[in-house]
Amino acid sequence: MTAEIITPGILTIVVDSGRKGFRKLGIPSSGAMDSLAYKTANILVGNDENSAVLEFSLTAPSMRFLSDSVIAITGAEFSPEIDGNPVPMWESIFIKKGSVLSFGMLKSGCRGYLSFAGGIDVPVVMNSKTTFLRAGIGGYEGRALKVSDIITTSAPSKTLRELIGNRIKQVYSYTGEYTVRVVLGPQDDFFTNSGIETFLNSSYQVTNQFDRMGYRLNGPQIETKSGSDIISEGIVTGSIQIPGDGNPIIVMEDGQTAGGYAKIATVISSDLHIVAQSKTGDIIRFEGISIEEAHAILVQNTNSLVNAIEHHPKNRHNFLVKVNGKPYDIVVEEVF
Repeated sequence: MTAEIITPGILTIVVDSGRKGFRKLGIPSSGAMDSLAYKTANILVGNDENSAVLEFSLTAPSMRFLSDSVIAITGAEFSPEIDGNPVPMWESIFIKKGSVLSFGMLKSGCRGYLSFAGGIDVPVVMNSKTTFLRAGIGGYEGRALKVSDIITTSAPSKTLRELIGNRIKQVYSYTGEYTVRVVLGPQDDFFTNSGIETFLNSSYQVTNQFDRMGYRLNGPQIETKSGSDIISEGIVTGSIQIPGDGNPIIVMEDGQTAGGYAKIATVISSDLHIVAQSKTGDIIRFEGISIEEAHAILVQNTNSLVNAIEHHPKNRHNFLVKVNGKPYDIVVEEVF
């Protein structure tokens, strides 16, 4: 056992990299919304980057640890504390048995991630541990966490002592105004040149209709040639549909697997994490790029993720000690 939930937050669920290969059966990926924060959290605690973690939205959980552990907190800024003392995000942290992890009010972003050394141990359903709430499968009994739920983990890859002190070189921040790169299509020919220009040169505000299924935006109407209804066809995460009101809808991890609105563009996978951290009132702008550019960005980001992690032991102290009149430089690292 690792931790017992004291308060669960609005929506705290177990997620991993997603349930692949089942869209033809109407089962979406349902993976972590912010794949960057999710994978970073795993790498920081020595897990495989696809291990199961907790994802929480808008409010954060609190929990009491039932055994020693090493954790990492990434994503939205929730001001985490252990036993009332502030602790850093984007860094691996030792937490002792009996300690309480809690969070403050959301300061920026939308979704936080909490990884545990070893990864969360829940049953695998359709090749994944992630939670698909609408079907009630995966994760923790197919649902969001509740008071008194017990989080258990698998054995960590290294000793807890070896995992302490990993941190990311550059902490990500969330400003509330974002530029998201997209590849036009597959139905961009349904829209006038003016409509395409409007889409790529306007600011759109996130409405209160946003969740793990999708983001409905509001802004200048995108002009079509003769409507945007199409025969229903497959949809992928990141598809941007334009319904009759001319405003974009971005399909996200729990989104439907087919739809009948023309798709003007698709958010590149490397920028989906930006959408995932936006919330009501935030501003999103779209920038068109080629699919070749999108592939190059994906390769670059994949190669740089692990290199972004550095090891920096916590509580490192330097002392100058004299023994029999001879000076010695002593370094003490307080690990536990």
